[in-house]
Amino acid sequence: MYNRLAEIAGEYLKKGRSVYIEGRLKTRKWQDKDTGADRYSTEVVADQMQMLGGRELNGQGGHAADAPDGSDSERPAQQRSTARTPVGGAADMSDDIPFAQAGGRKAHYL
Repeated sequence: MYNRLAEIAGEYLKKGRSVYIEGRLKTRKWQDKDTGADRYSTEVVADQMQMLGGRELNGQGGHAADAPDGSDSERPAQQRSTARTPVGGAADMSDDIPFAQAGGRKAHYL
């Protein structure tokens, strides 16, 4: 990710946060300094990013970051919806990587 997109990702994304990234793959070839062997690395060059799921708690007193008026953080605990879509574990995944065409680009859904 470059420029502003990288700044946004660095500021808002934390380990474990769900995110959708759309972009292209870029493979680079380089030589290992120690062995002289050819090495390759493949990177995702992100064009678009969308944070998924609800707002995360920021760890400061249990309040949601920048929550607008009338949000879940304002309602009593009894009224909040706790239903979430179940997410399958590694046992539920097939060996195939699920790719789909999204606007002419390949997208990877986890």
